[in-house]
Amino acid sequence: MLEETLKALLPARGGLFVDATVGLGGHAEAILAASGDSRLIAIDRDAEALARASERLQPYGDRVELIHSDFRSLPGILDKRGRPPLAGIFADLGVSSFQIGSPERGFSFQLEGPLDMRMDRSQPLTAAAIVEHEDEEELARIFFEYGGERRSRRIARAVVREREHRAFRTTTHLAEVVARASGGGYHRIHPATRVFQALRIAVNGELDGLAEFVDASALALAAGGRLVVLTFHSLEDRHMKQRMRWLAFRCSCSRNLPHCACGQPNLLVLLTRKPLRPSEEEIRANPRSRSAKLRAAERT
Repeated sequence: MLEETLKALLPARGGLFVDATVGLGGHAEAILAASGDSRLIAIDRDAEALARASERLQPYGDRVELIHSDFRSLPGILDKRGRPPLAGIFADLGVSSFQIGSPERGFSFQLEGPLDMRMDRSQPLTAAAIVEHEDEEELARIFFEYGGERRSRRIARAVVREREHRAFRTTTHLAEVVARASGGGYHRIHPATRVFQALRIAVNGELDGLAEFVDASALALAAGGRLVVLTFHSLEDRHMKQRMRWLAFRCSCSRNLPHCACGQPNLLVLLTRKPLRPSEEEIRANPRSRSAKLRAAERT
């Protein structure tokens, strides 16, 4: 959703922008190309992706600063730079095609690889550690809460039984056990899809601190600055929706009053009452985009 992102972010205005999840640098490159005097702080917790983004963005020289960190560290990152007013903040919260397509990263149940799933490979927690050491009740909770898996208890039971005889080390091993536990019959998606999503969310703490990130972004933006967020599953989108709406409707004063008297002025104006979705053409070109939702807001 590159075109929709640029329309919402308005990078042609110039100024200082943040790409809080730069990935391979596609959106970052488009932001920098839109204006000759724009600057960009590019953040990512995946060191390998950041290295590739660095190569891609090299032509922009000192207009871009790359930082190996988590997007939720934005307040500290800005504090070290004197909290400059930002023209825009962009975050793509999905797992990248680079990560999914790298067997050694362990994100895909379709590719043989270690059961890893870490976006930041310097962190100790892996998917294998969760599958091997959490009890049946906790596994069922993770599968249901983060993946919406209706067979969560059955799958958790099968995982615990399997690990008594054979340790989980690879993606395909786990996918096979999940598929057997899910039973036969027709499946619209692969039986392991929701379990792998749930484990990825748990490993990377993907739902942790999302509200705080939106709050920090709103405070960091200059008046008229814009926050644009892409999500790829309903749990993240719900967090974005609720927090953006809260910051856009904090004031409880009567609309007849000329100024806020409650002390809670609205910080954001919603630009997307409902999330923008990818076009059918984009979905055909990139099937992984089908679950994308874009939400945008502007600083008052």
